[in-house]
Amino acid sequence: MSNIGMIIEERAADIGNFLVGRLLPFREKRAVGPFVFIDHMGPAQLKDYQNMDVPPHPHIGLSTLTYLSEGAIMHRDSLGTEIEIKPGAVNWMTAGKGIVHSERTPEYLRHTDKQLHGLQIWAALPKALENMEPSFAHIEAPDLPTWEQDGATFKLIAGTAFGKTAPVPVYSPLYCIEIKSTKQTVLEIGHQIFGESALYILDGTIKNDGNIYGTKQLLVAKESSLCAFEMGANTTLYLFGGEPFPEEHFIYWNFVHTDKAVIEQAKLDWAAQRFPKIPGEKEFVPLPSPFKK
Repeated sequence: MSNIGMIIEERAADIGNFLVGRLLPFREKRAVGPFVFIDHMGPAQLKDYQNMDVPPHPHIGLSTLTYLSEGAIMHRDSLGTEIEIKPGAVNWMTAGKGIVHSERTPEYLRHTDKQLHGLQIWAALPKALENMEPSFAHIEAPDLPTWEQDGATFKLIAGTAFGKTAPVPVYSPLYCIEIKSTKQTVLEIGHQIFGESALYILDGTIKNDGNIYGTKQLLVAKESSLCAFEMGANTTLYLFGGEPFPEEHFIYWNFVHTDKAVIEQAKLDWAAQRFPKIPGEKEFVPLPSPFKK
C-alpha cells in the first residue's frame, strides 16, 4: 500500500512582478508540521531590463527561509540587515512580533541577463514564541551538514535529522533536507525523520508502490516512519516536515498567528505604517484590498 496520502501540484501565483509556483498552503492541506507556506521561484531567465523587486513588506509570527540554487537576492530588513543571498546559503529571518524586509536583484546584476531559482518557505512559530523579538541569521553553504548515503547526496538545510543538526536557529522540531542523485537508488529513510513529512520533486522522478511521480509535485506522506521510495537518476528532492502544533495557526497575507485579534491589529498597524522601517527604503507593499480601517 502506498504511503502517499496526498499529491499537490505546483500552482502559479503572482507575488507582484514575479510569478512563482505555490505548494503550500493548499485547500486540503494547510501545513506540513510547522511549515505553512512554500513557494518555488523559477527557474527564471531574466533579461537585462528584468529584475526582482519586492518592496518592503511585513511579517509576524513566523520564520522565513530563503534557499537559492541559482541567482542572487539582496535582503534588507528593519533590523538593519543588508546581505546578499547566494546559491546554497540559508537566509533565516524570524519575524516574531513584527519585522519588515525587501527582496531585490542586487545592484551589480540589474543591467545584465541573469537567472533566479530557489525556494521560499515559512515555518510558523510555537504559540509561546509568536511575539518574540525579531531576529535574522545567515548561514553560508559550507556550514550546512552534507553527506553521502545510499547513492545520494544529502544536505540538511534546517533543523535536525539523520543524527545531524544544521546551524539554523529553529524554534520547533523540524527538518528541511535537499537530496540529489546521479543514478537510480532506493532510499528507506523513515527511521531518520519524524512528525508530518512531505517530499517536493524539483527535478527528476521517484517511484513509490509502482507509481511514478515527477517534477513540481509535492507528495505528502501518510506516515513519515514509512518513508521509502526509489529515486530516479539525476533527481533533486526536498524533504521537509516536523512536529505539528497543537493549536491552529491562521494566515492572512504575510501574517501568521494563533490569535486572530493579533492579525487584525497587524493589519491596522501596517495600513497606518506603524511597523519598523528599513533604513534607506521608503516605498512599501500596500495591505491587500479589500480592507477597511
